[in-house]
Amino acid sequence: MTAYTATVTVRLKEGVLDPEAETTKRALERLGFELDGLRSADRFEVDVDADSSEAAAARADEMAERLLANPTIHDYDVDVVER
Repeated sequence: MTAYTATVTVRLKEGVLDPEAETTKRALERLGFELDGLRSADRFEVDVDADSSEAAAARADEMAERLLANPTIHDYDVDVVER
């Protein structure tokens, strides 16, 4: 078994309202920053032992599907690196 860190980034799908991002975008614009858009995201770092990076990614993907993301309103990405 090898130690891996899987990073799962969860964000709302395009078209789903993101009030946190909208509030932050307006505040940044009041501070003088020009933005075309802003999206919020949650990032989870999961340390797992697995036989391969593919197996670690599959475990993280299952975690995202079952708990970390709601597939109806969220998209997510999984990135795996060896620790």
